[in-house]
Amino acid sequence: MRWGIIGYGWVARDYMALGIRAAGGSVSAVCDPSPDAREQAQADGARVYDSVAAMLAAGGLDALYVATPNHLHAEAIEQAADAGLPILCEKPLAENAGGLERIAAVAARGDVRMGTAFDQRHHPAHDIIRRRIAEGDLGAVTAIRIVYCCWVDPDWSRGTGENWRANQTCAGGGAVLDLAPHGLDLAQFLTGEPVEHLAMVLQRRIHDYPVEDGGMTTGRTASGVLFSSHTSYNWPENLPRRRLEIAGTKAMIVASDTMGQDAGGHMTRIDASDGSSETLGFDTGTTPFARQAEAFARFARGEDCGFDIARDIAAARAFFAAFEGAGRCL
Repeated sequence: MRWGIIGYGWVARDYMALGIRAAGGSVSAVCDPSPDAREQAQADGARVYDSVAAMLAAGGLDALYVATPNHLHAEAIEQAADAGLPILCEKPLAENAGGLERIAAVAARGDVRMGTAFDQRHHPAHDIIRRRIAEGDLGAVTAIRIVYCCWVDPDWSRGTGENWRANQTCAGGGAVLDLAPHGLDLAQFLTGEPVEHLAMVLQRRIHDYPVEDGGMTTGRTASGVLFSSHTSYNWPENLPRRRLEIAGTKAMIVASDTMGQDAGGHMTRIDASDGSSETLGFDTGTTPFARQAEAFARFARGEDCGFDIARDIAAARAFFAAFEGAGRCL
C-alpha cells in the first residue's frame, strides 16, 4: 500500500508514518507547506510536494492520510476525493459544524472509501476489552470513565512550529475538541452503541490562549451505560493522566496508559464477587497506529474493518452541537 500523507506534523511523522511501515506499507509522498516538514519527509524517503494538487497529479498512490490542522481537512478531502483515492482523515473531522458538512457532502457522493483516524479502536488492549464485554465477562456494563489529559501550553511544539492546537481559527477549539472525540468513539467501539445525550463543561483556567484547556464530557448510551470523560491540556505530564475504566455488575477493567499513541500500558480485571484482581495480558509491542494502518489498507481494498464515515459524521454532528453549546458558557 503506497500512502500519501497530507500534513507532516508530529503525529504523522512520529506515529502514522512508522505505523504505515510497520504494517508493510510505504510513505511514498508527503505534502506540506513547511520547508522543514518537507525536508524531514524527504529524509524519510518520501517524494515531497508543497500542494495537494501537485502530489495528486504525480500519481503513484493507493491511499491518503490527512493530518493537516483541522480547518484544512475539508479542502484536502475534497481534492483527494476527486482523485478517487481512499482517505483516512485525522480526528476531529473538522474545526466546526460548517467544515463537517463539507466533508459530509463528499461522503454522500459514495464514490470514495473514507474513514476517521480513531486510533484508540486499534489498541490491542481495547480490542480485548471489547471482546470481554461482548462475552459477558463484566456482566451488565454500567459505566465507562476516561481520563485523557496532557500538557499543551501556548508555546508547545514537537518540532513542527507554531502550536496550532491553541489557535481558534486553525483548531476550532482546544483540549475537548482535540481529545474527547477519541473517548466517545472508543465507548461506541467497546459497547456497540453511540454515546447520546451529550453534555459538556469547558474550562479555561491555566493557559493564556483563546480555546479551552480542559473540560468534562458526559452522556449515556441507548442501553443505559453512563459515560464520562475528562480531557485537558493543563495536566502535568508527570502525573497519572491516561486511565480507562469499564465497570460492570460482575467485574471492572482498569487500563492505564493505553489511551494514547504509544504501544503498551497496563490492564487489570477486578472481580466484583471478592475484589480479587488479575493482570490482563495483551500485545504491548504493536502501536495502535500500526494496527490502524493495516486495517485501513484492507478497508481500501474492499474489506469492512470497522471504518464507517457515516457513523463518524453522525457522532461529530452530535459532538459539535454539545461543544458549541458549552462554548457559549465558557
